[in-house]
Amino acid sequence: MAKRVLVVEDNELNLKLFCDLLRAHDFAAEAVRDGREAVARAREVMPELIIMDIQMPHVTGYELILELKADEALRHIPIMAVTAYSGREDEERIRAAGADAYVAKPISLARFMQAVGALV
Repeated sequence: MAKRVLVVEDNELNLKLFCDLLRAHDFAAEAVRDGREAVARAREVMPELIIMDIQMPHVTGYELILELKADEALRHIPIMAVTAYSGREDEERIRAAGADAYVAKPISLARFMQAVGALV
């Protein structure tokens, strides 16, 4: 059975790219366009990995990581942060919140899949 990956990304092009790439590598990709739906969707899907954009309207990926890691049922799910933030302080802050991996945009497709493979 294909491993489930929840992709939380508000940018349609990035969302399509990430989901298509995951599906091409035999993952079951579940798309969430609005971060406000991410935690509820994670509870429904119980994915093996969550890929989280950090810069989103309404609720940031950083806030969602904190919420997911505070949830007893979801905290075990690895989170890969994908962000345009590229400063060392940004990565440290995002990892401290609970992200297990950090990939800067624009992404390298090979690096993206390498990070996915390391987490699932």
